[in-house]
Amino acid sequence: MSAAYIALLVIGAILAVSLIGLILLHSPKGDGMAGIGSAATVFSGKRGAEAGLDRLTWIVFGLFMLDCLVVGFGFIK
Repeated sequence: MSAAYIALLVIGAILAVSLIGLILLHSPKGDGMAGIGSAATVFSGKRGAEAGLDRLTWIVFGLFMLDCLVVGFGFIK
């Protein structure tokens, strides 16, 4: 195994753990009856933070998938 292959495996593990953490940071979308009149809808800062978190989650997901494809198809051995 080359150093680049091992580095990609380590990067993939770090991205996987990061992706799990980012997904767990998301607030649940279905608040049900508890979401009616919630303070979260009053302040627009919450919505901006959620949008940033969504974007970061998609970026990390894309990097993770790219890493998996490179390792899986054996582009670097």
